[in-house]
Amino acid sequence: MFRFVPSAAALALAALVIASGHAQDPGDARTALYPYTLPAIDRGLSRAEGLAPAGVATLAVRNRMTATLDRTGRSGAPYAAGRVIVKFRDGSAMSERPSYSNFDVLRIDPSEDAEAVADELSRRPDVEYAQPAYRMHKSFVPNDQFYQCVASEPLRPCQWNLPLIDMERAWDIQGTAGSQITVAVLDSGMAFENKVIRFRGRAFVDDLGNVHPALGTVDIPFAAAPDLATAGRFVAPHDFIWDDNDPLDLDGHGTHVSGTIGELTNNGAGLAGVAFNVKLMPVKVIDGDWDIIFGAPNEGTDDTVARGIRYAADNGAKIINMSIGRTGPPAPVVEDAIKYAVGKGVFIAIAAGNDFEDGNPTEVVAEIASRVQGAVSVAAVDRSSNHAFYSSTGSWVELAAPGGSVRGFGSPGVVFQQTIDLTSGFCLVEPDACGTRPLFAAPRFDAFNYFGFQGTSMASPHVAGLAAMLMQQGITSPAAIEAALERFAKDLGDPGRDNLFGYGLIQARDTLRGLGLAR
Repeated sequence: MFRFVPSAAALALAALVIASGHAQDPGDARTALYPYTLPAIDRGLSRAEGLAPAGVATLAVRNRMTATLDRTGRSGAPYAAGRVIVKFRDGSAMSERPSYSNFDVLRIDPSEDAEAVADELSRRPDVEYAQPAYRMHKSFVPNDQFYQCVASEPLRPCQWNLPLIDMERAWDIQGTAGSQITVAVLDSGMAFENKVIRFRGRAFVDDLGNVHPALGTVDIPFAAAPDLATAGRFVAPHDFIWDDNDPLDLDGHGTHVSGTIGELTNNGAGLAGVAFNVKLMPVKVIDGDWDIIFGAPNEGTDDTVARGIRYAADNGAKIINMSIGRTGPPAPVVEDAIKYAVGKGVFIAIAAGNDFEDGNPTEVVAEIASRVQGAVSVAAVDRSSNHAFYSSTGSWVELAAPGGSVRGFGSPGVVFQQTIDLTSGFCLVEPDACGTRPLFAAPRFDAFNYFGFQGTSMASPHVAGLAAMLMQQGITSPAAIEAALERFAKDLGDPGRDNLFGYGLIQARDTLRGLGLAR
């Protein structure tokens, strides 16, 4: 049984310390060495079919690599052992808090049941809420080379998703495409800079069961994505996984999501983005396989995500995209952060979840959005505007956007954007998920492909991009942006709002032309 000394909040917990995430020796921390001067490698279009909804394969590998660090709660939701998140009613702190937080993260014995500890803390009159550190996961007519769909080439990958929401006529209305707006992408990081970083790689087991020996000390090259990076594009980057200002993407998910929001457009190369002139704020709150292998000090848990939301709101973001989520018990620390950001004038788009065929449980973060005016949860549709097979359904679904589907469409049915060449990173850890042969090598993050992903992770950034264009039009209230998106959505499914599509499929042109809405 976990026991407390009955005294004032801060004093009662003074013997506990702020949790620091992964246990790690100081020598494990990464070291930035020097700028990477070679040009990024553009390997063009990947012909691989879209990956399954993000999260399942990654969680399986993560569980093998962090078996001693994670526990499974009563609901089946995984949480980081040895930590409890607590907020006191009087605002007092037990000691120095983590940056961008209004809560404390307390260390307990890793063998303790964190849910039981949180329950006991919650019964204290001086505690507003207490919860375990539950894990979050990834929920992916311009002249651009692969934009236009060609009827005579039905198997040719293209960006069917942007015409589906009437982006071409929306760009006619607003050619600046959100140039004055900063969009924060809370994700696995972003390919936003050229740098060589030294890591120390641990041994690991891939998803085929192959044991990979420790890499030891390795110098890893990173490059900015060629179809995403331009002068002055990236603002206020921060990494809550590594506790520095280099939120580099070691996974590919965050860069893909960022491309849907703001891929460079009408440049004769690659693909297009919704709000292609926005400024992007990379905020890393999710740890991928290689972050774990390289010994990142922190994890993608509720407290990490909450700090990322507050950071974005405090550092100039006007839109936040969260293509992440989880199921399981409530997340009061995340809800508190979402309300804080919306209260500061930030609109938030959140993926509605990919668990429809896995029992369709409540998606915790998306459900929060449904109760906050100015935050929306986004379901996914396929190329024919039908409900995507994986897209979670429920009362929390508010809008729908293209998320893609390989079912019935194959690779042309997924959402394509430029991201890190997965064969040089993600697929080294998860060859079975990628359909590639095992390869024993160090990763590199300076090569790029145009990959197709599917998931509500891919749907949400369509909404974030359109919201940025609305804000550029002068609709600055997050609640008014939500009202406009819902009012002018194309009704799908049952008449009115339903649990599959919410208020319907977003329509960019009609929303930008909407009149009579409060600003």
